[in-house]
Amino acid sequence: MNSNLSEAEAANELMRLARQIARHDKLYHAQDDPEITDQEYDALTRRNRELEEAFPHLIRPDSPSQKVGHEVAASPLSKVTHELRMMSLDNAFNREEVTEWTTRIRRFLSLPADAPVAVTAEDKIDGLSCSLRYEKGRLVRAATRGDGQVGEDVTPNALHIADIPQQLPAGVPDIFEVRGEVYMSRADFAALNAAQEAEGDKLFANPRNAAAGSFRQKDASVTAKRPLKFWTYGWGAASTIPCETQHEMMQMIESWGFPLSPFLTVTENVDAMIAHYDTIGRQRPDLPYEIDGVVYKVDRLDYQQRLGFVAKAPRWALAHKFPAERAQTTLEAIDIQVGRTGKLTPVGRLAPVLVGGVTVTNVTLHNRDEIGRLGVRPGDRVVIQRAGDVIPQVVENLTREETREPYHFPDKCPECDSEAVAEEGEVDVRCTGGLICPAQRTQRLEHFVSRKALDIDGFGSKTIAQFFALGWLESPADIFRLKDREADILALDGWQDKSVENLLTAVESKRTPDAAKLLFGLGIRQVGEVTARDLMKALGDIARLREAAEAFFTYRATNPREDDEKPSPFKARMDNAAKDMFGVTDGFGATIGHSLADFFHEPHNLAVWEGLLSEVRPPRYEVETLDSPVAGKIVVFTGKLETMSRDEAKAQAEQLGAKASGSVSAKTDLLVAGPGAGSKLKKAQELGIEVIDEASWAAIVKKSG
Repeated sequence: MNSNLSEAEAANELMRLARQIARHDKLYHAQDDPEITDQEYDALTRRNRELEEAFPHLIRPDSPSQKVGHEVAASPLSKVTHELRMMSLDNAFNREEVTEWTTRIRRFLSLPADAPVAVTAEDKIDGLSCSLRYEKGRLVRAATRGDGQVGEDVTPNALHIADIPQQLPAGVPDIFEVRGEVYMSRADFAALNAAQEAEGDKLFANPRNAAAGSFRQKDASVTAKRPLKFWTYGWGAASTIPCETQHEMMQMIESWGFPLSPFLTVTENVDAMIAHYDTIGRQRPDLPYEIDGVVYKVDRLDYQQRLGFVAKAPRWALAHKFPAERAQTTLEAIDIQVGRTGKLTPVGRLAPVLVGGVTVTNVTLHNRDEIGRLGVRPGDRVVIQRAGDVIPQVVENLTREETREPYHFPDKCPECDSEAVAEEGEVDVRCTGGLICPAQRTQRLEHFVSRKALDIDGFGSKTIAQFFALGWLESPADIFRLKDREADILALDGWQDKSVENLLTAVESKRTPDAAKLLFGLGIRQVGEVTARDLMKALGDIARLREAAEAFFTYRATNPREDDEKPSPFKARMDNAAKDMFGVTDGFGATIGHSLADFFHEPHNLAVWEGLLSEVRPPRYEVETLDSPVAGKIVVFTGKLETMSRDEAKAQAEQLGAKASGSVSAKTDLLVAGPGAGSKLKKAQELGIEVIDEASWAAIVKKSG
């Protein structure tokens, strides 16, 4: 934790973390399609917790510490409100944090420091949480966790899982909710993916995703064909609890026909807890299912009742997470892959090794500097780490001291033999071939037709690769010339009259594309979605982009950096020149200017540009704005904004027809000042500029909307 962090910096970071974690929660819980590893997610939530502990008055209503899972997304499955909320668990990552947890338990219960507190310990399976409601012993409803309060009704699906009894024996409580995890074994996961691959269907990333995707089906017959299992970790709403301890209750649930963890046991102290954690950890690679930690729960139910809950988790339970799994293998070769922007990415080819239930054959080596840091060469013995579901990474080179020829990173592109260089200040080596490089061309074509660019339906990577191999697609303009190849396309295997018609219709519908999307689709370095929109807002007509780029190129050529000049004045001069040439203010500088100048200075890029504009006619770029009292004015935001982010405020200003600037000058019309406003507020007051607070700005936005 950075002790020098200011309150404003902490508030901003908490805002970013809340949004970032919410996005990953949605991907994991609602879409079963996580983008980051469990360890990376844990690091985000841990940082959020540290900041909230240091600045408790800054805890946000949308903080991840206040939420469980993710709200149920639009789904054909009906929603179910849980009678008793399904909570998540707080995490620990080392012995010290486990010890702190047991200390807090004793302190909360007013027990002596040496008082024994029995704790159950069991492995934490990586599956999909499910609550099974039984009334008079009969299964009446199964529901996913969802956001903890509202889940999805998956009762018909649960009926197809053999581990879930539909009728409990006599003598069970009138109402009892059994809670546990729906999961898929490693062997069943491998068999399912093999079947998916044979059918040409999408492969599942891991057993958890496979289980979630198989269970959350509108058509229960799909679930019936998938090898799902269930095991119990606890219970929810119940008319009576016939036992006094967690362990006794779990044993009773097992007697009703539910599988439990084979590792479930009772421990008396931290030493025993950690010993059991280590035992499970050693057996983890050989288990038939995926686990990611050990769960501890206070055994006495009266203690659990007294301890209660915090915002999203019970005080009486803790998940002790495992570190990322590691294994040793041999680095057999280093291959170089060329990306859309020309970046040369080294990929290590490994002797196959099993890590975390997955056979790993490739490992990312990131860039030239990472290879140098690790000192890896083909033939080295390496330790790899598979942190979740991403491509593994090398964490140690075991044979770097052995005498062997060092690896020489290529200075030529392996695809087109163009020079490969790293620009000043960059670690990435890039091919200079641009659009003459086949690897870049195909990937740039894929980018050009992608959803965020021109969004042309029917153009997948296979179609582009096929047409490129036939010589039909060399540049984006060729996409619009495919109408002349209708008969040729129809003659290809797999193409029918309707599919060809749909493809060509989709292409023709993009003859007058959005100018910003067209610019973004060209894949010019440094020109992302936001920059493309900003450029088009300033220029209006896309044809003016080339003129501005050529003007900046000329300015750059006549203003070289002086040998005795410090970089900062030079950069400031170039930044200002770039803003002047392109008519853009905030967020734009020499880096983007250089990229545009370099792009238009290459003859083959000019040919692509001219060819494309001969086929499409993007209309003048106009930003739809609302009629408002700030239309046409320059607005500056300063200080801490408490109800919105700075980006959101700027977007509001643009929608209202105003221009958001980052600095105060005589041209500024309005300053929106939040708490902590400093030099900008003082300067605005000196210049006699109108100053309002955030609430007044919100009133303007509301009135204009």
